[in-house]
Amino acid sequence: MNRADLQNMAQRELQRQQTFRCRILCCASTPCLSSGGMAVYDAINDAVQEQKLDAEVQAVSTGCMGPCSRGPMVTVEMPGEEPAIYERVTSERARQIVARHALADAATAADAGLDEHRLPADIPFFVKQKKVVLANSGIIDPERLEDYVARDGYAALAHALREMTPEEVCREIINSGLRGRGGAGYPTGLKWDMVRKARDEKKYVVANGDEGDPGAYMDRTLMESDPHRVLEGMAIAGYAVGADQGYIYVRGEYPVAAKRLERAIRAAERRGILGSRVLESNFNFRIDVRIGAGAFVCGEETALMASIMGKRGQPVPRPPYPAQSGLWGRPTLINNVETFGSIAPIVLNGASWFSEIGTEKSKGTKIFALAGKVNTTGLIEVPMGITLREIVYDIGGGIPDNLAFKAAQTGGPSGGCIPARYLDTPVDYESLRTLGSIMGSGGLIVMDEQSCMVDVAKFFMEFCMDESCGKCVPCRIGTVQMHRLLERITNGSAGPEVLERLQELCVMVKETSLCGLGQSAPNPVLSTIQYFLDEYEAHIHAHHCPAGVCTLNERPVVELV
Repeated sequence: MNRADLQNMAQRELQRQQTFRCRILCCASTPCLSSGGMAVYDAINDAVQEQKLDAEVQAVSTGCMGPCSRGPMVTVEMPGEEPAIYERVTSERARQIVARHALADAATAADAGLDEHRLPADIPFFVKQKKVVLANSGIIDPERLEDYVARDGYAALAHALREMTPEEVCREIINSGLRGRGGAGYPTGLKWDMVRKARDEKKYVVANGDEGDPGAYMDRTLMESDPHRVLEGMAIAGYAVGADQGYIYVRGEYPVAAKRLERAIRAAERRGILGSRVLESNFNFRIDVRIGAGAFVCGEETALMASIMGKRGQPVPRPPYPAQSGLWGRPTLINNVETFGSIAPIVLNGASWFSEIGTEKSKGTKIFALAGKVNTTGLIEVPMGITLREIVYDIGGGIPDNLAFKAAQTGGPSGGCIPARYLDTPVDYESLRTLGSIMGSGGLIVMDEQSCMVDVAKFFMEFCMDESCGKCVPCRIGTVQMHRLLERITNGSAGPEVLERLQELCVMVKETSLCGLGQSAPNPVLSTIQYFLDEYEAHIHAHHCPAGVCTLNERPVVELV
């Protein structure tokens, strides 16, 4: 298959889709599947078959549509009309949707109470979003290559192979201002250029899909909803840096994502888009999926590489960095799944187009998993620089039961808690770092007035303690000690000296741990002490939890000997 063949495939698929007078899109991402999404899809298919509408109505199993707490989601597309969106659809309601749109049975729709005015522009959740990486999510069937190609899929790869040198591809990514979406925010193009310049006959490209932050599912959703976009980004990266082998490291808890990636790889190989002589060029690139065992520390790049090579997933000191010596001692490019998802739009539309989105130092868009005490939870993609207030109140719909917003936790166990007085802070790398938090991979947990910030700090510390690989003493022992001190504070057995000891431990663990897990583990504690010191003092001095979460019954905590 070459560039012309891709264009012909896209044209044929678009013509096929235009033969249907109605397309009913059913979300089949993990959240909707867990709430009955497959039964909804089957009900729509059954209704179409019963009414003999196969030639007129197409039922499509898609990826995530966004508002996961309102699933299963269904979208109806009809020529010349705005899409109609339905939330919390049941099997019975699915049949009524077919009657309403495919049969124009308004009476059935009225009896069922179907709201025919739920257009994207009428749903606040969608209004302030900007879909770049998730442009296909919820629209295409992730298991059909033709669907992806019909929406300019693999056009960027074809353009890069035909029109650009590897150096020009790296320069385009540098000029776009794209920074790593895995948390560190390192300029993506500079990392690519380092691997490109490395002198070695064998190089690798690795996609890090091992997100382990509590409440985070950005990478899982992208891999489930648009796997070919990840593959295309990796292939472009392979061409740019001179690699012929790629690996996608997927968490073992993501079976749907792994299955769809495997199917996407096989489909691309059959069409000559991956494998030998990609798109009839002299470039060879193969991609394999590697399944992780669920260890949080394997999200750290050196531990991830060790796991791919069949070793125990433990971090090792750097330098050398993976760009110099990675998989099997060869130069290796490692990027987050979302980072690879940004590549094709940049190559296709140009660096200047991408750099116009976002802020001066944080370009483009960012995907967040909005969770916690907010009315509409789900997956969102927003331009860098949007404020926390806009995310929580305009997109998320505010706090349930009209309770007061207390804090937002960004960056997962490595991040910090941002209090209400900073709600108007722009969400970008620099602004969040100034407040003692980080962007992280995109987890965003909202807390209300009924959340105890000491308890929140204890939760994240317990997570880090459990997930520590145990290789270095500061992390292995320090996280245990910090967790025990937090336990004493929350059960009422802590004296005034405990808070000072806790802060000293935080500094020690932060400065002496081997890898990012230990170095960032104290962040939630330090940020909650900085912004919610009064809650710590209330627990210690008044034996009172202002949020009413902690029992403070003075249960003894066994000290380590």
